[in-house]
Amino acid sequence: MSARSATVRRHLAWWAVAAVPVAFLTLFFLWPVGSVLARGLLEDWDLAAAWDVLTRSRTVHAIVTTIGLALAGTVGSLAVGLPAAWALGRFEWRGRHTVRALLTTPFVLPTIVVAAAFSALFSGHGLLAGLGLDQTPASIVIALVFFNVSVVVRFVSGAWEALPSGLADAARTLGATRSQAYLRVTLPALAPSIASAAAVVFLFCSTSFALVLILGGSRVRTVETEIYLQVNQFLDLRAASMLALVQVAIVALALWLSSRAGRARGFTHTVAGRRGPRRSERLAVAGALAPAAILLIVPLAALVERSLRVGDGYGLDHYAAILRVPAHAALPVPIWRAAANSLVTALIAMALAGLVGVTIAMLVAARTRRGGALEAVTMLPLGVSAVVVGLGLLLTLNRNVLGVDLRASWWLVPIAQAVVALPLLVRALVPAARAIDPRLRAAAASLGASPWRVLTRVDAVLLRPAVAAGLAFAFAIAMGEFGATAFVARPDRPTLTTAIARLLSRPGADNVGLAYASAVMLAIMVGAVMMLSERWRARAGSGL
Repeated sequence: MSARSATVRRHLAWWAVAAVPVAFLTLFFLWPVGSVLARGLLEDWDLAAAWDVLTRSRTVHAIVTTIGLALAGTVGSLAVGLPAAWALGRFEWRGRHTVRALLTTPFVLPTIVVAAAFSALFSGHGLLAGLGLDQTPASIVIALVFFNVSVVVRFVSGAWEALPSGLADAARTLGATRSQAYLRVTLPALAPSIASAAAVVFLFCSTSFALVLILGGSRVRTVETEIYLQVNQFLDLRAASMLALVQVAIVALALWLSSRAGRARGFTHTVAGRRGPRRSERLAVAGALAPAAILLIVPLAALVERSLRVGDGYGLDHYAAILRVPAHAALPVPIWRAAANSLVTALIAMALAGLVGVTIAMLVAARTRRGGALEAVTMLPLGVSAVVVGLGLLLTLNRNVLGVDLRASWWLVPIAQAVVALPLLVRALVPAARAIDPRLRAAAASLGASPWRVLTRVDAVLLRPAVAAGLAFAFAIAMGEFGATAFVARPDRPTLTTAIARLLSRPGADNVGLAYASAVMLAIMVGAVMMLSERWRARAGSGL
């Protein structure tokens, strides 16, 4: 009876702790997104009206454009990323780890910074303005490739590094040519990683709201930008809800493809003693890395150059303008105030996501059925566009919640950012929580430590590196979040991302130059946080 009572108490304690993250996810994700889907499917349901929305030329064009851009971005990312993955995974050479870190940098850059960089590159007076790519699908595809090459490099270079080189050599000794050995041995072994990378890239390309909004202007419309236009210009919430259903279906397809690709596994252990490239192979390694390096350097250089350009010369005028309210009512506050707003909201979002995320990681670490269900619900925001999340929050939290009018409060911004950052934070924490040896907890308990003391003296210490990295990643996501923030941010209290987007949409060299300077500042802030997190994680790990 006492054993059964202890089991019941453990179950009750688990559910008592789980009540916090469950309430958070229900109130700020499941309810808003469910309301959007219900509005599109059930509320005042009219099949003819729904069919009219789905068959409009605008809707069909947006769907075709979304899928087309995602496919083109995926193909381009593979074309640029696979050679770089070969150079990084096949050989061992000095500076390899540094180059890999640099090539994966775009993944942590805010999408609004990437959009501003390619706007600086292709727009009027840009370094490549003569190509005529401004506000074209081609410029968006190139930006998508820039953003997603790092995904291909991370997925495939690790698989290539784990692939025993002796397999291809054995095929060569049996009479296979170099191309036959690659096509029949190497490529099939790498196929699961390539397919998984392609599915993830397709997912990211189909949810590229900021890139399309800034680079496409009024000429290119995807499902996400059409949702934004239906809400902000046409005030057609029914059409926006129907389009949200379409966006959810596209993302669900990408997630299904990703899960299918991830089922097949290749080699998982890094092969020791990888050789350096021979003299004849060094040129090939440099050539394989060159497209990715050029794609990384040129847009960021263009962004910095345009932020410094003043008339026919160069100066710091646009950076000085960060301290002043922009002219012609472009913004109601100076950029430094928008940056302060972003810092505050990102810190609050990081704290919210950290509190909920750490709790979830500890609850699901034991791999129980209820823990698996909680983890699955936590991952749901990955399968829903941030635009849909923002629309849902806008539609549902327009009334008092627990006595607080969230619609009129700036709290809605960090809440939306925390919802977007939460699943990625949990993904970073759960493996670390599951790696803790339960015998350490048992040993501490046998020495008289209370559960609280075990949690603070064992689990908390061992999780410090993962928590440091996860919180920094959550902060970076919140700082650069634009999809949901564009719906819920108040015009009189803009964040840095919404301020940059507003400035880029206004005419005038001063507004555009200020937007580029603000984008550089945002990139530096996010990069500094990520660098500090790496140092913090290394210090925390060395102190174990």
